[in-house]
Amino acid sequence: MDEQKNSAMRAGGKILGNLLRDLKAYVKPGMTGTEVDAWVRSEIMRRGAGVAYDMLPKNEKFPGAICISVNDALVHGAPNDEPFEVGDKVSFDLDIYYKGYFTDSAFTMIVGDKGSPAVKKMISVTESAMWAGIELVKPGVHLGDIGAAVEKVLRAGKLGVIENYVGHGIGKGMHEAPDVPNYGKKGHGYKLKAGDTICIEPMSCLGKPRNYVDKNDGWTAKLKDGSIGCHCEHTILVTEDGYEVLTLPD
Repeated sequence: MDEQKNSAMRAGGKILGNLLRDLKAYVKPGMTGTEVDAWVRSEIMRRGAGVAYDMLPKNEKFPGAICISVNDALVHGAPNDEPFEVGDKVSFDLDIYYKGYFTDSAFTMIVGDKGSPAVKKMISVTESAMWAGIELVKPGVHLGDIGAAVEKVLRAGKLGVIENYVGHGIGKGMHEAPDVPNYGKKGHGYKLKAGDTICIEPMSCLGKPRNYVDKNDGWTAKLKDGSIGCHCEHTILVTEDGYEVLTLPD
């Protein structure tokens, strides 16, 4: 186990978890993605961390400090000037950089907490699917076991399972091997070992899972049928006998 890495990622993960907790309380109807992005950028720096998306290569530069995906936007949403309305589904996905390491987390919420029952259920089921995967994490477990557990919960909830976006390893790089799919077969795939750090991040939708990247900004992945999407994520450390969720708030 690399204790220097673990210590840095624990500290970075706590900064990230607390920031996202505060973001959830901050978001209100009438705010725009651009305004929220500016607040997140200032908070990342105020808390002593770095804006991870600023560190992407110039030809891959993301136009913001946080991904903001509204309604039929599934993931990688570029912040814009459209005001949030009561009942909008918004997914927030944030990487930060701290003491040489990245951490990554995401959550989905309903603005004004007055969304449709179907959207509320989707968020609840997707969060449950994430935890079903997390709770299996320990040395010797295959990523196929985790993916199968996530998929089982999503399908039981009658949600579309997104397969072309997956979780990933994380550490000195924002995205590292191995891929961590939200589907799989038990006993297949990479076998976890103590010291691994991975992101488990199920994505789901109310309709069909087919999606495309919006040509207007080159980033926002949208659902082809216009249905609502959901995304949640935590960074996980594989310990000697289980797991530690690094991106939980205090």
